[in-house]
Amino acid sequence: MMNQKTAIAHEYTLNEEDFIISKTDNTGLITYANRAFMQISQYPASKLLGHPQNIVRHSDMPKGVFKLLWRTIQQRQEFFGFIKNICANGDFYWVFANITTDDDIAGNAQGYHSIRRKAPDSAIETIIPIYQEMLSIEKQNSATGADDSLEYLESWVTSQGLSYRNLMLKLYKNG
Repeated sequence: MMNQKTAIAHEYTLNEEDFIISKTDNTGLITYANRAFMQISQYPASKLLGHPQNIVRHSDMPKGVFKLLWRTIQQRQEFFGFIKNICANGDFYWVFANITTDDDIAGNAQGYHSIRRKAPDSAIETIIPIYQEMLSIEKQNSATGADDSLEYLESWVTSQGLSYRNLMLKLYKNG
């Protein structure tokens, strides 16, 4: 279930050395959370482990981004992207996320591994208006909003002349 807390306007800014690490099962339930994740999100292990990763999903995040995320990782490809999360107290923080399949010894997907780090300010400034437009699209039609906003995102990416992955990496590296 998506987090329903109302966000307040205070941003928690990660440090360059902060690395948020988590693992989930195939359905997105958290099976591991490092101390940085607990500290930054302000959730104890008992509120993270066994709960959906989207407990930290901020309401400013378009559903279309998560549709792309799930499509990418279910195809066993790495996902890179900028995510706005919400803390237990309503503060928010931006991350650059890298999510990969977590395979067992036989090569079967047993879940997902996510490493998140500080997102550059310049990347966030680029992403915010895109996400705002995606949210606007989603509000116009709840039935197809996620698909429509994803189509908008993919059109924007195409206009930049790069793949989604390469554009996200470029925004991160140029930040």
